[in-house]
Amino acid sequence: MGRGSPEPARLRWPPLDRHATARLAVTGSMTLRPPMSAATGAGLIVENLILRLPPGADRPLALDGVSLHVDPGEVLCLVGESGSGKSLLAAAVLRLLPPGVTVAGGRVALGGTNLLSLPERDMRRIRGARVAMVFQDPSTALNPLHRVGDQVAEPFRTHTDLSRAAVQTRVLDLLAQVGLPDPAGAAAAYPHQLSGGQRQRVAIATALALEPDVLIADEPTTALDVTTQAQVLALMRDLQRRRGMALLFVTHDFGVVAEIADRVAVLQRGVLVEHGPAQQVLNHPAHPYTRALIAAVPPLAPAAPRPVSSEAILVAEGLTKTYRAGRFSRRAPVQALDRVSVTLPRGGTLGVVGESGSGKSTLARVLLRLLPPDAGTVRLDGADLLHLPRREAAQRIGMVFQDPYASLNPRRRVGDLVAQGPMLHGMARGPAFALARDLLAQVALDPAAADRFPHEFSGGQRQRIALARALALQPAVLVADEPVSALDVSVQAQVLALLAELRTRLGLSVVFVTHDLRVAGRICDRVAVMCRGVVVEEGTTEQVFLRPQHEYTQALLAAVPGRGWTPPQTPVAPAPT
Repeated sequence: MGRGSPEPARLRWPPLDRHATARLAVTGSMTLRPPMSAATGAGLIVENLILRLPPGADRPLALDGVSLHVDPGEVLCLVGESGSGKSLLAAAVLRLLPPGVTVAGGRVALGGTNLLSLPERDMRRIRGARVAMVFQDPSTALNPLHRVGDQVAEPFRTHTDLSRAAVQTRVLDLLAQVGLPDPAGAAAAYPHQLSGGQRQRVAIATALALEPDVLIADEPTTALDVTTQAQVLALMRDLQRRRGMALLFVTHDFGVVAEIADRVAVLQRGVLVEHGPAQQVLNHPAHPYTRALIAAVPPLAPAAPRPVSSEAILVAEGLTKTYRAGRFSRRAPVQALDRVSVTLPRGGTLGVVGESGSGKSTLARVLLRLLPPDAGTVRLDGADLLHLPRREAAQRIGMVFQDPYASLNPRRRVGDLVAQGPMLHGMARGPAFALARDLLAQVALDPAAADRFPHEFSGGQRQRIALARALALQPAVLVADEPVSALDVSVQAQVLALLAELRTRLGLSVVFVTHDLRVAGRICDRVAVMCRGVVVEEGTTEQVFLRPQHEYTQALLAAVPGRGWTPPQTPVAPAPT
């Protein structure tokens, strides 16, 4: 969505009944006040904020004297690598810091009031009404035991005296405005019955319910596909402009920064190293750290083509998979795969792209024998993969999952995790652990990491461990399901470079599932575009990116945030002043 694109429909609330209108002035309820710019003339101000980490952390201070401000009607994007202090700054504004992290100095002011000195009772009235937050992971932000509609209604019940009917009307309107196709059905559902993108829309609807003065968005679009991301960004930007709201947007996606930011603040290990207008920071970064971050962002363009064998190592033909509801469910069957056929060249990388619900992950699970197809065949090196003994199939095809936090058992040491596969296939413990240490070295980790637990590593290091585990059985094909979507840009670039190097050195062939078209352009030789269970277009990356034939592919490429911005790929000098 470029800045010149048509704006989406605005949120239109139903009129309040006259009794509810009179009750809204009650203390602790939603107040019908003008936008913050008119009411206070000031937005969110953070002055010399110092956050102290608990003993034993990697550094004493999470934030070291950070000062910034977000004015009414503007978007400030806060960027930096994992561990830079972005999310802790956002949590400090709402006084939701984790145990052990304490405020050692500074102030956070909203409309002249220091939020850090308010009693907790007053702070509860501000959270959700004056300052709201959209968290990164909707799976943890939403209560799995309560229906979606009840959770979206909670801000109205907490901060207003609206009638039950008025609340229900507003809940359905909110769910419709964030793009859920069946608002009533979504309101009646539990979070686990919605897709990841749908859950994030629900979390955003909940945060926007009372049209807060300040909205803090902590990586709210990381797990969304490009079209959903574009819709959510347009929705947030529209409300922010119309309401005069101050938006603090925490992200590692520089495409999003290029799309919506007015100003950019860059954090490095708790220190604010650069702060300025978006165009200045994106195109003429002054600090070496900012230059390195931007240089790690892949452009929205196909990489230079490399020689790839014309021989196919994996051929899927006519794959069909339908999810059927239980006997007592009223949900209609969903056809996740509809006669899908794809080809993976030997030594190449096939990217599978599409929106949430397009069938990408179902295809990956079928290829891995984690799901049986209803029909179709998969041939790996000429063998019928779907009918091979499971032990043999596991040796031929490996898997790297999206979430390195969830894919590794936190109670087992890294060496055990990597050596587990070879030991299950008959290798003795000693050789298996020697192999594990060698594999850790191959993915650029210290072999001594074998003696540590997964929680002792960063997200990028955990994904390297997952790679080592997937390579332990020396598979011919590696299936990677969104393996870098949760990583910041610099770590993402390192993991992608590692994948490319392993592919060349080990002769791997890779099926790479992703919703990030920038990543697909960087690493894939071929791209298959999926829409509602159907492959609508397949070809070389150059063909698909530069000459897309299907209107759905064209729409995907047009929805990539910041598509008009080309990141500098080498360090650049600051612009002349």
